[in-house]
Amino acid sequence: MEALLLSRWQFAITTVYHFLFVPVTLGLSVFVALLETCYVRTRRPAWKAACRKLVKFFGTLFVINFSMGVVTGIVQEFHFGMNWSEYSRFMGDIFGAPLALEALTAFFLESTMLGVWLFGWDRLSERAHCVTIWLVALASNLSAFWILVANSFMQHPVGYALRGGRAEMTDFFALVTNPYVVGEYSHTFFSGVATAGFVVLAVSAWKVLHDAASRAAFRQSLMAGALFLLVGLLGAAGSGHLHTQYLAQANPMKLASMEALWETADPAPFAIVADIDEQAHENRAELEVPALFSFMLYNQPAGAVRGINDLQATAEQQYGPGDYRPDVTGLFWSFRLMVGIGGAMIGLAFLTFLLAWKGDPLRFPWLLRLIPWLLPLVYIVNSCGWYVAEAGRQPWIVVGLQKTAEAVSPNLSGAEVWLTMLGFTVTYLLLAGVALYLAFRFVRHTVISYEGRA
Repeated sequence: MEALLLSRWQFAITTVYHFLFVPVTLGLSVFVALLETCYVRTRRPAWKAACRKLVKFFGTLFVINFSMGVVTGIVQEFHFGMNWSEYSRFMGDIFGAPLALEALTAFFLESTMLGVWLFGWDRLSERAHCVTIWLVALASNLSAFWILVANSFMQHPVGYALRGGRAEMTDFFALVTNPYVVGEYSHTFFSGVATAGFVVLAVSAWKVLHDAASRAAFRQSLMAGALFLLVGLLGAAGSGHLHTQYLAQANPMKLASMEALWETADPAPFAIVADIDEQAHENRAELEVPALFSFMLYNQPAGAVRGINDLQATAEQQYGPGDYRPDVTGLFWSFRLMVGIGGAMIGLAFLTFLLAWKGDPLRFPWLLRLIPWLLPLVYIVNSCGWYVAEAGRQPWIVVGLQKTAEAVSPNLSGAEVWLTMLGFTVTYLLLAGVALYLAFRFVRHTVISYEGRA
């Protein structure tokens, strides 16, 4: 296999693996900060003691997840030099700036404050210690902002000039205020909240069902996790909808591919399912809702949406001969999996919150047994979202400026990529096994007693 295809596989594996941990870091840091704020402010002695233990409990899960995210994130940076040196040469002046700022303004603050938080119990005042975890949450999400600034340029380049065969930054403010960042960042933030909420929900459901001594304390976190999940899901749905509307002007090819819309239509239908023929550039059959796609984009049942075939012809005129269509089938079904599973999780979060708030969740043990088994769904949703975002700009690595095939390292061999890809993948599997073992063992053996209700 050629180095280009293998390098794409290697980066995809690394990124998907890394992105398993990133959303949990973003959301769980905020959840732990909110929980510690509750601990600091409460005046109920029994709940204060239990709440402190819950803060340490979920804080430990956060640290395990954070450690895995750091390890996999560092490897990603190596890829830019090893596998994608032509991309680094072309984009270094622009891509390097937000990455440097991510390290200087976010990662250093995050790691330092996390250390202070871990070792500052009973050494700092309660309020000062609470401030440290809020700084960790701020830095975690600031880190995501800088990364998405760089990614948004790849999706929608702004504030640059081409000089000597390279892209050079001409307007840093334009880079930071790129409208694409707003949609990507808000959707990523709320997805992190939803992911952390589901983790809290799954862990709490297991503890309520299997740990009688900790049941009262984890009933509180069960309700909080369901509410956190619901907020994240509704926020992700709203931000995703607004960003999809923005794609109509920022990247219409990605938008049309998500809907497998081959021909320009006004009004455009929404296909619920479709039998896609990418060779013939058409759908052999589809179940559609008339005018719904136009309504989603323009808030009215009318409005033209350009089709893939029309956009392909325009791209050939602008950039020359070539295939500018992404993986239509993959985008179409990934988007529907993301939306469908997300909608089901909204129902689950609302039902669980209602049951925990109104009465004893043990009246419905089947639900408590089911929730932990459903935890992989939120990771599937995140991976589908990542695939839509990144595969949707293919064949470009930087839309309109550099194709993926032009970005690979010129002296790289397929054998070299095979060797490193297998090595990284095996290492990742071992690390994942260790992390899961530590997390499961910690959850199983930690007891948090609580007498009364918060």
